[in-house]
Amino acid sequence: CLLLARAMGKLQSKISFYTTKYRADGSVGQTGPAGASQQHCPAHTDAVTSVAALKPDLCVSGGRDKSVAVSSWRSGAALRRFIGHEREVTKVTSALDSNRVFSASRDKTVMMWELHRTSGPSQHFPGHDLVVTGLAVSPDASQLCTGSRDNTVCKWDTETGECLGRAAISRNLVTHLCWVPGEPYVIQTSEDKTTRVWDSRGLQVAHTFPAKQHIQTCCDVSQDGRYCLSCSSGSAGHGAEATLWDLRQTRGQVCEYKGHFQTTTSCVFLPRGPALAPSIATSSSDSTVKVWDQDTAGRG
Repeated sequence: CLLLARAMGKLQSKISFYTTKYRADGSVGQTGPAGASQQHCPAHTDAVTSVAALKPDLCVSGGRDKSVAVSSWRSGAALRRFIGHEREVTKVTSALDSNRVFSASRDKTVMMWELHRTSGPSQHFPGHDLVVTGLAVSPDASQLCTGSRDNTVCKWDTETGECLGRAAISRNLVTHLCWVPGEPYVIQTSEDKTTRVWDSRGLQVAHTFPAKQHIQTCCDVSQDGRYCLSCSSGSAGHGAEATLWDLRQTRGQVCEYKGHFQTTTSCVFLPRGPALAPSIATSSSDSTVKVWDQDTAGRG
């Protein structure tokens, strides 16, 4: 027992001493002792519900405290805080390197915030009948797509706040939206177990991937626009997989990533680097985050 305790102590020491850091350029490095990280005041006073990249050194987050915060990746300090929603913030997003931040909420609205604006939101997007659960902005930040549990997807002009289109599909309870880089297409996951590709120009469904066995909770698109990910709810080892889909002409399933025991809540393509194989990461209600080789579905 004493030997086992000593061995576990040494293992714990090794685990806590070295932590892996994924840099913005896709390279990987060791940050040294885990305890050496700086401590800062929390960005939110309640649970954080969503986080997204804003600039190479900034991120934006939303929380149950109804606020939106802009924080520094490097220092960890919260630099700006936006207040305006009446209920919990459900999703945040931004066009990368833009000064515009977008937030969705349980108050059924979406708001646009200017990074350097001192007062309230610069634009409101009301129109959904239930909580807004999907949010995607075009690469040039000129258009916004939103989705809700009211079965609708809407397209907006970010300058005027005008609703440019609204499409409803029965039982299409939207869980997530993401815009395909350099394309007019938007990926959407749903509680009806499907992943859809929307053509934003006419706000019509361009393709629907085969339905999975469980609710699709989240999606992401690769930076080259060739692939998208979706992930599933699940329990006791059933379901909870992530799925890689081909967005090119074949538009079929490429592979699955299985290993979580509870709902997979999020999936993301990791930044590529010269020394790294294409990889994805998934997080789950089973309290784990897994990193996978994109091509082989092997865990790193």
